[in-house]
Amino acid sequence: MTQYPHLLAPLDLGFTTLKNRVLMGSMHTGLEETKDWNRVAEFYAARARGGVALMVTGGMAPNPEGGVFPGAAGLYTDEDIANHKVVTDRVHDADGKIAMQILHAGRYAYAPNCVSASGIKSPISPFPPKELDEDGIEKQISDIVTAATRAQQAGYDGVEVMGSEGYFLNQFLVTHTNKRTDRWGGSYENRMRLPVEVVRRVREAVGTDFIVIYRLSMIDLIPNGSIWEEVVQLAKAIEAAGATILNTGIGWHEARIPTIATSVPRRAFTWVTKKLMGEVQIPIITSNRINMPDVGEAVLADGCADMISMARPFLADADFVAKAMAGKAAEIAPCIACNQACLDHTFSGKLSSCLVNPRACHETELTVEPADKTKKIAVVGAGPAGLSAALTAAERGHAVTIFDKAQELGGQLNMAKQVPGKEEFWGLVDYYKTMVAKAAITLQLGVTATPDVLAEFDDIIIATGVAPRDPGIPGQDGPNVLSYIDVLRGKAKVGQNVAIIGAGGIGFDVAEFLVTDDSPTENLDEWLEEWGVGDPSETRGGLRPEGPKPEAPVRQVTLLQRKSEKLGKRLGKTTGWIHRAGLQMKNVQMMGGVNYERIDANGLHISKGEAREEPQIIAADTIVLCAGQVPERSLADLLIDAGRQVHVIGGADVAAELDAKRAIDQGTRLAATL
Repeated sequence: MTQYPHLLAPLDLGFTTLKNRVLMGSMHTGLEETKDWNRVAEFYAARARGGVALMVTGGMAPNPEGGVFPGAAGLYTDEDIANHKVVTDRVHDADGKIAMQILHAGRYAYAPNCVSASGIKSPISPFPPKELDEDGIEKQISDIVTAATRAQQAGYDGVEVMGSEGYFLNQFLVTHTNKRTDRWGGSYENRMRLPVEVVRRVREAVGTDFIVIYRLSMIDLIPNGSIWEEVVQLAKAIEAAGATILNTGIGWHEARIPTIATSVPRRAFTWVTKKLMGEVQIPIITSNRINMPDVGEAVLADGCADMISMARPFLADADFVAKAMAGKAAEIAPCIACNQACLDHTFSGKLSSCLVNPRACHETELTVEPADKTKKIAVVGAGPAGLSAALTAAERGHAVTIFDKAQELGGQLNMAKQVPGKEEFWGLVDYYKTMVAKAAITLQLGVTATPDVLAEFDDIIIATGVAPRDPGIPGQDGPNVLSYIDVLRGKAKVGQNVAIIGAGGIGFDVAEFLVTDDSPTENLDEWLEEWGVGDPSETRGGLRPEGPKPEAPVRQVTLLQRKSEKLGKRLGKTTGWIHRAGLQMKNVQMMGGVNYERIDANGLHISKGEAREEPQIIAADTIVLCAGQVPERSLADLLIDAGRQVHVIGGADVAAELDAKRAIDQGTRLAATL
């Protein structure tokens, strides 16, 4: 008897059956743009072998003007069809099914030839779109249909027509972007004409025995978005036009409400999809922040959908479904929704991967093979760098011992998990504990490694992390000054008025920790109220008229930095705005371009600019130092001086912000070569 009877139940679509209720949602990884089709094929085949019922590719452009950026992948030629057939053949050989997403970006296209319903520029692109005339609209429909038939020729099991997240078809649906007065604008019946016509003609072109998914925006989260009656009206029309399945889209890309970041509660929007259940007869998929089998099982058992979509969890672990089927959910590498190696890479024009699994999208390049000769390997440091190196080395057959002076593994992940909105890090630490135990790695916790202790090992990996940088501020040794380490570990009493020195990622985390009592990430109703999300049945676009209503901050915090640039500028590309907005809602004061003159009993004395002008006092009971880090490599230097060869990774190598992405990647790659 399975633990997940709903999740693992087959889904009969009439002409074909999906072997479970798990869809791997679309992700733009950048793999197709590499034109290394073996690499693309292996990425998808690995997930097919891992047991997912159906996968959807990253968005394929139907024409050049619809591409998300110049040169975006699509199916334009016979050669493209042949290349994509390499992928579909590999997936089918692995007993998988795969659909191609057809994504027309509309005004979100990052190119001057973009087109849309009206000539209204997007706030996330510099290019105003051209308003399409009747012939231009017909061309877009025809090109989307042609893309669907090419996908069929390439061996795909279906297509997903992208109609959500504010892309082209979504832009016709709402008055926010559609100011037309012809038959494609005005009334809702006119505004929904384009997506309905697209689905009708796609179905007509591909025949009956082909999956057609329509990605429908269930809640727009923008001003003048759709109201629920319109969502239902469109869903019924799309069903009548021939769609096989309806998939859920949440929020436009320009919406100022987070929808998939780690601070968003798990399954935060499944209640929206549930509202559509029973309104149509075709299966409905729900999505967003579903990252473990028990979460997916509960969503389906609660009647929120017929199927769940997970995208990034399949970057974190290709074998997600297989492990769930085998009763090994604790061994699933968890998606922590950090966006650092996936969406941040996508929106920076880089190849996507995964913080917790650097082999994602590198399956043919970062391989882990049994070692030719097994060694005794010591790993000093049980943070993310050391753990990734230890697990990879053990996977290759090496005998591994981890040393750490702390009493628990996880390193600075154990501080990150204390930050409100980063609760997913608890699961990541638990995963590492499970995998270290499974790998039979010897753990020496609470032990300070010395050169003598390490003498017997063939290879030594130093992953000792970082130490706080000394900012050299007069008075910093006073009783009112704390390190971020003491604060996040709960070892120090913090006053009501706090000044934080340093506004990098750690400074922002400490500020969040100090202004928040109960994390809204753990309480969906509180989170929805904090961000101003309402029921689309009651408020257009799902935005509450009164706006966000966060809980009052439990402390008054001032966040400061020496750089004169905007605070938080160097945070994650797709999440930095969330951290800034969250702290602004908590009345955190942010100051840049300051000099730290001294600290005394009155607080922090600062001045402005090179001329040290405008001296003032930030009255604070507590000053918290988050002024950067330096590598902790004293043991490495001792060993090198003694003539030992060591491998230095993670923060001990480069002490930038606490960069778990780089640390895990570096540890994995090193161990793959030992």
